[in-house]
Amino acid sequence: MSPLLNPAQLQAVKYIDGPLLVIAGAGSGKTKVITEKINYLINTCHLQPQNIYGITFTNKAATEMKSRLAKTLGKAQASQIQISTFHTLGLNILKKHPEKAGLRPNFTLLDDQDSLGIIRSLTDSHASLDKLDKSEAEKIAYAISRFKSALLTPELALKQDLKSSINARLYDRYSRQLKAFNAVDFDDLILLPVQILKNYSDIREFWQRQVHYLLVDEYQDTNESQYQFIQLLTSERQALTAVGDDDQSIYAWRGAKPENLHQLQQDYPRLKIILLEQNYRSTQAILKSANSLISHNPHLINKKIFSHLGFGDPVKIIHCPNENIEAERIISEIIAHQFKYQVPYSQYAILYRSNHQAAIFEKELQAHRLPYKLSGGISIFSRAEVKDLLAFARLIANPNDDTALLRVINTPKREIGPTTLEKLGLYAKERGLPFMRAIGELGLREQIPAKTLEKLEQFSRFIHKHHQKIHQENNLFNIGINLEQVLEELDYYGHLETQTQDETLVKRRYENCLQVIGFIQSLSQEINPNQNQVNPINSKTTLTDLLNKLMLSQNTDNEEDLSNRIALSTLHASKGLEFPYVFLTGMEEGILPHQNSIDTGTIDEERRLAYVGITRAQSTLVLTLCSTRQKFRETLKTLPSRFIAELPQDDLMIEGKAPENQTEQSHLNQSKLTELRSLFKRP
Repeated sequence: MSPLLNPAQLQAVKYIDGPLLVIAGAGSGKTKVITEKINYLINTCHLQPQNIYGITFTNKAATEMKSRLAKTLGKAQASQIQISTFHTLGLNILKKHPEKAGLRPNFTLLDDQDSLGIIRSLTDSHASLDKLDKSEAEKIAYAISRFKSALLTPELALKQDLKSSINARLYDRYSRQLKAFNAVDFDDLILLPVQILKNYSDIREFWQRQVHYLLVDEYQDTNESQYQFIQLLTSERQALTAVGDDDQSIYAWRGAKPENLHQLQQDYPRLKIILLEQNYRSTQAILKSANSLISHNPHLINKKIFSHLGFGDPVKIIHCPNENIEAERIISEIIAHQFKYQVPYSQYAILYRSNHQAAIFEKELQAHRLPYKLSGGISIFSRAEVKDLLAFARLIANPNDDTALLRVINTPKREIGPTTLEKLGLYAKERGLPFMRAIGELGLREQIPAKTLEKLEQFSRFIHKHHQKIHQENNLFNIGINLEQVLEELDYYGHLETQTQDETLVKRRYENCLQVIGFIQSLSQEINPNQNQVNPINSKTTLTDLLNKLMLSQNTDNEEDLSNRIALSTLHASKGLEFPYVFLTGMEEGILPHQNSIDTGTIDEERRLAYVGITRAQSTLVLTLCSTRQKFRETLKTLPSRFIAELPQDDLMIEGKAPENQTEQSHLNQSKLTELRSLFKRP
């Protein structure tokens, strides 16, 4: 047991007499409590590691917990503990009982772009749905995701969503399409296991026997399906520790229900509640502002975070005339501070409510050649060439994956046009077959000209050749070599050359494919790292398993390697991070709180979002706001955010309102930056 635990943390670690809810304030050491409790369960309570389950929301959090446990328990014992995201645990249950969800083994896990593609392909008798653009498809995808998060079947969705019956009808068609493809999306990884556990008592009892103790992180972010998932796993033993903070619940837009923390008290009558209020991250000045702000939200369980790190610098509020001067001022503050104290750039963060606010800071940082990292940058897995590679891999793993086939059947170009694909689709639908099997049927010859049919059959032979090769080898040790051969036989490099004359770009795109092949090869070795065995990969492991694992590892996190760069981040993406010096920008009505929240009366979540931003700061916090902003080429006056008035006014350092002469203020900012740059050039 760590001697550094405070009394509340120690109580949370040792309490095993019933279900436990730990309300963990920002920076209060919740990860330490979870890992120390796992140590306690193994070393003192003598639970077997393989029967202890920990659930997180991100792979990053799961990896951090595993790393900490490996240091205290050793790698061998720590590796037996089942720590994963909700989606990974759901996938494991589905893989063990696919038939109970109407799936065949070796089913495919679709990413968001695949799901959007299916939704856009769906049509209805409504003329407005003949051609869905991307934004319309995204709205429907969001509606379907919310249906699934609420555990609504298509039938129930239609009953409860009569005003938006088109969404529910498309949900039904989308679900049927997934079943035809033997595929699931990420929401299904929770929905389907919940349905299995509810409908099959023997399977439910099996998993309840398997899960002797369950620890859940970020409980305030659970939605309805995740909440019931946890209930079904723990209702027998009630051996549960849930850790969360209702003040940091900022994901209502994706179905999160902070009231789940309160619902625990009804569903687990013996529930004990422990508060972790000591903050190890921030100064008391920062926490005083955080406490003052969040006190304006209703609370069923009240807490007040505090620090022993001293009062520290007062929170500063800077009024700026407009967003250009706001960006200039923040960058000048960073340059001056970094020059004076020589701290790494990675200690600074510029936080904002919405992605569109980042552009002006990027422009200013680039102008002064300062290193920065933008959260939510384009993932390598979102690049077209990588999606092509993964579609080929999915199709080789599962030739019945129609979504993957439609992406790559004409990559590189094979002169297979939309008319041919439409005829193939109609024939496959009439016969109740996946596209690949339909290609091999004699009846298709009556629908498609012989020359075009030969191109389809060539494609089919290519896929089946590689499918048989991988399965005949009976292991995935050489999967990297196999996938490289696929690219070579396709002349995929030549295909990239037809898209641009920039040879450097072609090389970079091809290297992206090779890098992802390396990821897949690494995953195959993680499953069984003993490369000296004749069959180093478990014979039950398939290429589909590896691809699903890859999808999970890159889909649930928004984690960035900030290295030595200034962080530019939305408030949502900043959750879980901390920085010594934080600039929280755009503290204006309509921005923070967002106008949508003002219009819909959902200010409480915006206040929690501001609270999250404030508590990212360790020693220095600066809030900035503007008197005017540009919107659609129009200059609009703004009002200070109501959240500023909710801070402890006597402890704030306020830098007066914007001067009348905005041009003069901009000149002053530029003059200050020029002077600072000259300092760097002095010998």
